[in-house]
Amino acid sequence: MDSAAKDEMQPALSPGPEWPEQERAEQLARGAALKWASGIFYRPEQLARLGQYRSREVQRTCSLESRLKSVMQSYLEGVQTGVWQLAQAIEVVQGTREALSQARGLLQGMSQALQTLEPLRERVAQHKQLQALSHLLPRLRAVPAAVSHTQTLIDGQQFLEAYVSLRELEQLREDTWAPLGGLELPVFQGLDLLFEALGQAVEAAAGAAGKLAREDPALLVAAVRVAEVETGRTTPLGQVPRDWRQRCLRALQEGLEQAHFGSPLLPAPGALPGWLEALRVALPVELATAEALVAPCCPPQYNVVQLWAHTLHSGLRRSLQNLLAGPELEAADAFALLHWALHVYLGQEMMGSLELGPEADVSQLEPLLTLENIEQLEATFVANIQASVSQWLQNALDGEVAEWGREHGPNTDPSGSYYSPMPAIVLQILEENIRVASLVSESLQQRVHGMALSELGTFLRSFSDALIRFSRDHFRGKSMAPHYVPYLLAALNHKSALSSSVSVLQLDGAPSGALAPVEAALDELQRRIYRLVLEALQAELQPLFADLPSRQWLSSPELLQSVCERTGRFCRDFWRVRNPTVQGLEENAHCAPVLLALRELLNLRDPALLGLEVAGLRQQFPDVSEDHVSALLGLRGDLSREQHLAALSSLQAALPPSPRASRRVLFSLVPAPALAPASCLPSGSCARALLLAE
Repeated sequence: MDSAAKDEMQPALSPGPEWPEQERAEQLARGAALKWASGIFYRPEQLARLGQYRSREVQRTCSLESRLKSVMQSYLEGVQTGVWQLAQAIEVVQGTREALSQARGLLQGMSQALQTLEPLRERVAQHKQLQALSHLLPRLRAVPAAVSHTQTLIDGQQFLEAYVSLRELEQLREDTWAPLGGLELPVFQGLDLLFEALGQAVEAAAGAAGKLAREDPALLVAAVRVAEVETGRTTPLGQVPRDWRQRCLRALQEGLEQAHFGSPLLPAPGALPGWLEALRVALPVELATAEALVAPCCPPQYNVVQLWAHTLHSGLRRSLQNLLAGPELEAADAFALLHWALHVYLGQEMMGSLELGPEADVSQLEPLLTLENIEQLEATFVANIQASVSQWLQNALDGEVAEWGREHGPNTDPSGSYYSPMPAIVLQILEENIRVASLVSESLQQRVHGMALSELGTFLRSFSDALIRFSRDHFRGKSMAPHYVPYLLAALNHKSALSSSVSVLQLDGAPSGALAPVEAALDELQRRIYRLVLEALQAELQPLFADLPSRQWLSSPELLQSVCERTGRFCRDFWRVRNPTVQGLEENAHCAPVLLALRELLNLRDPALLGLEVAGLRQQFPDVSEDHVSALLGLRGDLSREQHLAALSSLQAALPPSPRASRRVLFSLVPAPALAPASCLPSGSCARALLLAE
């Protein structure tokens, strides 16, 4: 197409309205030109060059107009080309619209033709289905009989044959799916139930694996093979996979747990040790059976021995947790469970047996008893055993106290010393409980040790209180004991036996002061018995000392002889007290020093030295009072009032007593002679007041 024809086809462009921006631009240009011209021609000498400026501006204007015309011409040519192409595209679109309209009409005609052919298509499909069924009809007729035969095989535990028959039936069902378009014939509706029946039979056989491995291992092997084949088989589309391997493994675990821990009834009180002993025998046998008989019947990936060990461990742990969540155990049951779980279970008698392989190791699993369980059992055991120990010790004390009122004296040993089995019984009870606790754990041993020391302290206090009641009833006449003093001396021997043997309660590695409270209680018991013995001696001699001190008493040999006789009779059984206790009781320990001191005080010839003797008496016996010293000085009968006062003054100026002497208690046990109340001042010593009044 030449340019003339092209120009004829292109539409003419009519000039449009002027642009407002163009007019504004022209105004700005004129203003700028005027400003420039006024600046250039402001001075007169520049007007001569006006012609040059004019010609140059004319040339510039012509050049700009030429360039603008060229640009506008190019722009107009591009617009004309675009308009022409749009016209061409409109023609093409119009042709395409007409072609599509014709195609739509053709398609509508074909759709009507297809609707007329639809019945024929259905007949063809039915013909194909009937043709396929005609080929499968002999096999389909045999399906009911095959289903019945398969059920018989399942009931007869012929697992392999039943599985083969089921696979054939399932394959026949799959063969009918495609021709029937996924439609399932009614004859196959019970096939899934038959598969489930076989799965349950295989599961039941796996649950009795231990028994079958001993009695019928071929049946166990068949069940496991069927489960493995079915698990590894690719199922048809749309069918849920049958993971019979996991069902077998679960059945193995459940059957094992049911055999040993299936009973919901917990062991009755006192029956727990027997139950644990039965498990001690049964569990290793079960593991040995698994390793020797069950494992060869199963694939290696079953890890039968490990599965057995872990299942037994978890079942046992769950049973023990249920047991501890129930009623509180008795002491014997708590001890048996602690000892069994901590020592027997993982020992060589059970899970740690050298005859078992490494697959049976359960030491890395969760322990049978948690720390909270152990704490609970230890607390239960200690609380129960403490009540028992307290009752046993009380019974031992009651038996001893019952003998104090007998008509004959205490029993003696071959050496003649007073003897009673009570101290040995007490220590044996405590020592045996500590020893038994050490069989479980160090923590339980320490708990029981602390309990034993506490109960021993309580027993000693009860023993002391019983002696006080014994003494009170004896002196008040409620229950006169024929052998009061011998039984007090026997109590000293009991204390000595306890003191000499209490070291058996000391634990290895325990601090040296662990027995300090018990030793302090023993010392207090000894002091209490000493006090009761001295009170008995004082009560024996009190009638003879009613007039003491007096010159008549000192001058009467009969009274002194009576004192010696009564004292001798009182002390005749002291030899039956074992050492070292008898040395508190021997005459030279307390009596000799005071008698020697009194002899020096009464026999001193030089009254000027009385102050030294009185000061020495105070230093040896800190509990001597001015009333005692005044009464003793009055026995002399050769002192003036001034000498008497001087001797009493030296009593106050005496040196502090020695530490050993400060523990002596003697004069405070002897009442000072009573003086006339009228001669005593409101404060100060009555003896000093009486002398000053004279």
